[in-house]
Amino acid sequence: MRKIAAIGLAGLGLLSLAVTPARADENGASLYLLGTGGPGAAILPPLEGVYFDNVLYIYDGDSDARKDFNLGGNVVADVEGTIVANFATLLWVPSTNVLGGTLAVGAALPYGVPIVDASVVLTGPRGRQLDVRLHDSAMLIGDPVATAELGWKSGKTHIALSGMLNVPVGNYRQGELANLAFHRWAGDVSAAVSWHDDETGWDVSGKAGVTFNGQNEDTHYDSGTDLHFEAAVEKTFPSKWTLGALGYFFQQVSDDEGSGAKLGPYRGRVAGLGLTTSYSTILGRSPATFRLNVMQEFAAENRLEGTAIMLSLALPLSMKLPPRPPS
Repeated sequence: MRKIAAIGLAGLGLLSLAVTPARADENGASLYLLGTGGPGAAILPPLEGVYFDNVLYIYDGDSDARKDFNLGGNVVADVEGTIVANFATLLWVPSTNVLGGTLAVGAALPYGVPIVDASVVLTGPRGRQLDVRLHDSAMLIGDPVATAELGWKSGKTHIALSGMLNVPVGNYRQGELANLAFHRWAGDVSAAVSWHDDETGWDVSGKAGVTFNGQNEDTHYDSGTDLHFEAAVEKTFPSKWTLGALGYFFQQVSDDEGSGAKLGPYRGRVAGLGLTTSYSTILGRSPATFRLNVMQEFAAENRLEGTAIMLSLALPLSMKLPPRPPS
């Protein structure tokens, strides 16, 4: 099975990692999870049904020791962040004939452990300064994310439009360094194109989108607007293994505002390159695809910079199969 809908958490659009790297805005985190718009980004499930996508996300990165960050309303520096989180997504395909294309709607929920180490400078009554090292970690549930996608196919070309909405009801801890929840409304709209040739096994995909952010009412931080671009190329071999490369670029295009934006406009930027591989098999009687992405970030500005690993499993829970032809 190729991929459950360009789910990105864009399918997983999922999400909200207050200590993750490639993001901008408050806590250096944005709704769209970079690296999820890889091979087959515009390919939707071919049949009506319910599909499941699970992603284990592991990230480790750090910042320039001279750079300040705003985490949970705190201004800190020399940040080191690690996250182990799981993103579970359910996708429902109610129809393959909406405006001539396939409609998919779903929901995703992140949960996991963010770990943050940072420094804060305390100034005493006589002007003496003390550098204090802070540590924070917790098992948390992030904000749920609603997703929708509409895709079309013409020959070997697939086109898809997708949207995500972050609902700020997760386990947010005001004043703490480590969070999974954004605690703000946020939405993303994206467009993807995939050229997929089953005969030769080649897939070339690209995706671009924009993320709009609301205000965190607890910290009074109004995050800016973000752009994200992704591209991938992959080859499928007769053994059902695939191998490919992917890359992304993220740029915040409007300033952070509000009384909580203590560091000013704080626009962010980051790029990443990596490898991807997958294997398709049968679990029970259902087709399933395992995928591994490994990505290295560079050229970060106002962001952590590190390495991200994504291990995913995609499979159908139920499908409406076409009727068998008469014998």
